Amino acid sequence: MGHLITLATSLNQWALDFQGNYERIIESIAIARRHGATLRVGPELEIPGYGCYDHFLEGDTALHSWEVLAKILAGDDTEGIFCDIGMPVIHKNTMYNCRIIVYNRQILLIRPKIWLANDGNYREMRYFTPWMKHREWEYYFLPRIIQAITKQTKVPFGDCVVSTIDTCIGVELCEELFTPDSPHISMGLDGVEIFTNSSGSHHELRKLHTRVDLIKEATLKLGGVYLYANQQGCDGDRLYYDGCAMIAMNGKIIAQGSQFSLSDVEVITATIDIEDVRAHRTSRSRALQAASSARYHRIEVPFALSEGKFTDIASERAPGLRLGLHDAKFHKPEEEIALGPACWLWDYLRRSRTQGYFVPLSGGIDSCATAIIVYSMCCLVVEAARRAEKHVIADARRIVGDPQDSRYIPSDPREFCNRIFHTCYMGTENSSAETRKRAKDLANAIGSYHVDLNMDSLVTSVRELFAFVTGATPRFRAHGGTAVENLALQNIQARLRMVLSYSFAQLLPWVRGRQGGLLVLGSANVDESLRGYLTKYDCSSADINPIGGISKSDLKKFIAYAEGAFDLPILRSFLEAIPTAELEPISETYVQTDEADMGMTYDELSVFGRLRKVEKCGPYSMFTKLVHEWGAFLSPVQIAEKVKHFFFEHARNRHKMTTLTPSYHAESYSPDDNRFDLRPFLYPSRFPWQFRKIDQVAAALPDRSNLGSEKAKTD
Repeated sequence: MGHLITLATSLNQWALDFQGNYERIIESIAIARRHGATLRVGPELEIPGYGCYDHFLEGDTALHSWEVLAKILAGDDTEGIFCDIGMPVIHKNTMYNCRIIVYNRQILLIRPKIWLANDGNYREMRYFTPWMKHREWEYYFLPRIIQAITKQTKVPFGDCVVSTIDTCIGVELCEELFTPDSPHISMGLDGVEIFTNSSGSHHELRKLHTRVDLIKEATLKLGGVYLYANQQGCDGDRLYYDGCAMIAMNGKIIAQGSQFSLSDVEVITATIDIEDVRAHRTSRSRALQAASSARYHRIEVPFALSEGKFTDIASERAPGLRLGLHDAKFHKPEEEIALGPACWLWDYLRRSRTQGYFVPLSGGIDSCATAIIVYSMCCLVVEAARRAEKHVIADARRIVGDPQDSRYIPSDPREFCNRIFHTCYMGTENSSAETRKRAKDLANAIGSYHVDLNMDSLVTSVRELFAFVTGATPRFRAHGGTAVENLALQNIQARLRMVLSYSFAQLLPWVRGRQGGLLVLGSANVDESLRGYLTKYDCSSADINPIGGISKSDLKKFIAYAEGAFDLPILRSFLEAIPTAELEPISETYVQTDEADMGMTYDELSVFGRLRKVEKCGPYSMFTKLVHEWGAFLSPVQIAEKVKHFFFEHARNRHKMTTLTPSYHAESYSPDDNRFDLRPFLYPSRFPWQFRKIDQVAAALPDRSNLGSEKAKTD
């Protein structure tokens, strides 16, 4: 008997945008009701936005959240539908991250979060306190603005479940799903059949599999229906929340929303038969565990989620949704790079009220990848416009800012790209004709407004000024200069490019007869930041950086994918080019290359980064792990030298991370000092104790590298 409609939503909320957040919540409820749903679940902290950070410490944030909830309850939006809504609540002078369960303009339960996310990108315990009274509850006295609407003085606050006429609903909040002893286990054993999970989970390359596996596992052994709602979009910081709302039942995904979307509101629904849950729970061992399980307090509601009569399940399904899935849909990492940062850039552009982006194109793969992500954004905007998504069209018109064309609808990615994307090649005498041509050809291929210039006169002016003031003229190493002179002359070029970038970003719209300015995009990848292979305040310094959390290896795969996906043959030349900064003179015996400058390969940097951050290795433990991993082709002494060189360079350049351009977070080993990688920036960079121990052990270990070479020959 098909008699239950469930629903999950993803909203593109914005921190502190109380009016906009309210409107998106109301729209999601309206869509849910049109689909016949009787239960609507929204993302975590959806009223104020998840990423308020220290604004959660302000009383205003809690006050305005109650004001928004009062506005929701004052209307008829919650008539006939359970709504699970997220906001902060101060109870007994303590701030909690809560879900407010409402129905028919009444608050049924305030359920505080039990386990808080407090590592990686998350600092929830800085603002909130976990509810430590498991399976306990007490009364919460409502603010007067709520009392005036609901006529309630107090409501249950704590670890409870909601019991309807036909089923039982329990709340599990984001991080609680990821903990070893998740609440859904004890709730399910006590008879809860429907679990809601409101999340603020960010995108990271290859991360979705973990989330999907946990959601499926939550109901595979236990049985039940799991409604997962997640924030989608950029709500004001480095993170992109990647939506992918899901409904699972008995270990199978039966409905899944988009992972990357420009839509502000997305609702997915599925009709399920609650008897399937009960049939799944007939195991005797499960029944024995349930009989001895601890009891939850039940908030009893005289309402049924089902209609109590036979319903044709197929007729209840919302159009256009994939139901009955056995496996979730996953994007390849290359597709994730094309979609995630592009959606993040669109949110940043439309919410910052600027007129476009500016990128200094070097002719190398990093700035190329940045440009292609912007082009991908333009493609997504055009696709949304073809679907007649009104808010996307309205934002595009405002950004373009053409008063002569109030009916403008973006219909071609190249044309839209030309309006909002500006690129520039800033050459010097050290630049090659090949990189200049690649930059120009790429700009032509994607349609960006391109400027080509030589900046030798600026570089010469700075050198001459220094010589005039000091009486000493610095020279490149190729011309007999020292390493200090050589580095200084490279940095002059790099920093002047940053100055030019901001000048052109401010003035190019004016040149084209338009208002406003452009946001400057950075293009330093995560490996270069980890190694410190960038000039402080050079053209890697920008407003935001869409590739700052992506490895060089992944960027190469992305460009290879984009060549076919976007029909851009020009990208092949970027893949075949050797990465170079082009800051030193080229001679017959010397051509500057990135990996030679760094003293390590990009692939090695990815390994170092993951071991340092994800595996939490210091110098010595990294060395011991790599002896096992690399010992077949490198001697212990060689491995020791590589590890020491990495930690020395990482440590002495760590200060650069304090000024790192805010970057899209996409990699688990990001060295971003401001949010993710909290470490000192003044180190004993030679690590005398640690390096001495590495040298001692390396000298005593046998060299197995020749054995590996001999085995390779015989194979």
